[in-house]
Amino acid sequence: MAVPGGSSALTVTVTYGNEKHSLQVASQEENSQPTVRDMAVLIEQVTGVPVSFQKLIYKGKSLKEMDQPLSTFGVKNGCKVMLIGKRKSPDEEAELKKLKDLETSVEQVAKKIEEINKELGGIQKDFLAKNLQTEALCQLDKRIKGTAEQFMKILEQIDAIIFLMQILRLRNECLEFSAGSVVMGGCTRSSKRIIIPETDKFI
Repeated sequence: MAVPGGSSALTVTVTYGNEKHSLQVASQEENSQPTVRDMAVLIEQVTGVPVSFQKLIYKGKSLKEMDQPLSTFGVKNGCKVMLIGKRKSPDEEAELKKLKDLETSVEQVAKKIEEINKELGGIQKDFLAKNLQTEALCQLDKRIKGTAEQFMKILEQIDAIIFLMQILRLRNECLEFSAGSVVMGGCTRSSKRIIIPETDKFI
């Protein structure tokens, strides 16, 4: 996958399980070398493993310092980096999409608040005739209450989504633990016959 970048862009191969991805990692800032974070963001795009869930290994060492240039760790063109981590589940993806939709709603509420502030500022500066100010303030009061209610509903939805995502992650961790755990079977004890030579009897 090619990514626009300057001459400092690096081509690296990222292995993730049986997958291999050839990535061209470029810095997000001009005249700067690509960092571990630049690579991690690109890896999330192609593998679906979130940056926060990634563990990047190069020559047996973990690349933990996200803001350090890749060259600091000796990563050069053609190098191979191993990725360890888990993708978001479909349920988590759906909840994250809801969060993104709510972000749009929050932006819309912020615009409404900004408009209300401008109108209120105009009234305070006597841009509106005195006989119209009372009615205008009543209208603003209604809009403020409506906006506040809308904002509270959004907060409630965000709390519900975050709680559900925590439950989903706990469930996924439990499933992974169950799949990876070793089930110890019960030991069977075999009985043995002991022969006493003198009596030639069994006990």
